[in-house]
Amino acid sequence: MARPADRHTYLTQTPIPQLIGRLSVPTIISMLVTGIYNSADTYFVGRISTEATAAVGLVFSVMAIIQAFGFFCGQGSGNYLSRLLGAGKRQEANEVAITGFLMALAIGLLIAGFGNWQAEHIADLIGATDSSRADTVAYMRIILLGAPFMTCQFVVNNQLRFQGSALYAMIGLMCGAVINIGLDPLLMFGFGLGIRGAALATVSGQLISFIALLIGSRKGENIRLSLRNARWNPGYVLQICNGGLPSLVRQGLAAVSTLLLNNMARTYGGDPAIAGMSVTSRTLMLLVSALIGFGQGYQPVCSYNYGAGLYSRVREGYRFCVKYGTILMTLAGAVCLLFAGPIIGFFRDDPDVIAVGTVALRWQAAVLPLLATSILTNMMLQASGKGIKSSITSSARNGIFFIPLILILPRVFGLLGVEMAQGIADILTFLLCVPIARAELRKMDRMEADAKQAKNG
Repeated sequence: MARPADRHTYLTQTPIPQLIGRLSVPTIISMLVTGIYNSADTYFVGRISTEATAAVGLVFSVMAIIQAFGFFCGQGSGNYLSRLLGAGKRQEANEVAITGFLMALAIGLLIAGFGNWQAEHIADLIGATDSSRADTVAYMRIILLGAPFMTCQFVVNNQLRFQGSALYAMIGLMCGAVINIGLDPLLMFGFGLGIRGAALATVSGQLISFIALLIGSRKGENIRLSLRNARWNPGYVLQICNGGLPSLVRQGLAAVSTLLLNNMARTYGGDPAIAGMSVTSRTLMLLVSALIGFGQGYQPVCSYNYGAGLYSRVREGYRFCVKYGTILMTLAGAVCLLFAGPIIGFFRDDPDVIAVGTVALRWQAAVLPLLATSILTNMMLQASGKGIKSSITSSARNGIFFIPLILILPRVFGLLGVEMAQGIADILTFLLCVPIARAELRKMDRMEADAKQAKNG
């Protein structure tokens, strides 16, 4: 079926499997490429030392905070402008787009300035040991300088996706990923910059992605970011906060949980445990990125059709994604269960690191199939503007359940408690999301029935 020229027709009439397939392939590729270049840092830094690998894992909590605010502004403005476009309000969508962008820029500049000012104290806070502290500070300072580009590129990327322009979003991310992967060995080993080279490669990739995404935003029917559309409108800010809060909660709690995880790993196993858990987290991030990409292909379908009152398409898309997402995660989990040791060893050939990472990876791989329901439920709630429910489901995996578990289990089981905390949190999150999803789908059934009754008089 050829793609209709009119975007409204395309998003509201294309059969759901075809539509989500077309939109999710670029986002899956984007997320996988992003996961690969995140893992590239871990791989190349792993050639230096266990302490350097631990440092990258520690700074991941700082990067998670930057990403949290980028997604807060990007998801919040993206899903709101998509609903506005679905309702035929293009000028308002233009104004929301630039509002979200300027919010992200201001936040990124604040993070860059404050973070570098307090870098030494932040290194202690995130769990650096005496042996990994110097590497942690060196890597973190450079990463923080790229915060404005990181927050802004997340905004442009999400706004493109929510308009159905997943291809431009994919190209933008891939440009940065290629630069990052290419510069890692060149700067680290060719120019002898070590861990600083890895950080410079990451920031360079983010800058290139930002530029490429800005170019993509000016193609076709996409909303064009322009200061002429900037308006101080508290209603826009409120809607962006409502739509972006779940992402901020999810990513913010990911930062807090990573901080607690690293501190517990340091307490019960030192740098090898921090490195092992870091490699496990990066591996799982790579696998889950494919599922998130699949869900990101669904989100514009959800928000646009929800705004247009086509609730049956929202429900159909959700069920389609949960079904095939569960199949995907089942296959990925089986591979990790069978080859956990070699996977960890690929990143860092240290017996102590492999021992910790193998156990942790198997715990998380065993429950991977459950993540499809949890993650896609959260995405459906967020894209349809259900800020409170979405915030609850997004905070469950890395907050409501994980934080108490990571504080309690290690005190009972030692290092094993650190290794199994995330897996148990994933089970509890699944049990929470199922009834919430059912209630929301039934509500859409009633809304659709009421609309039909009103139309028929």
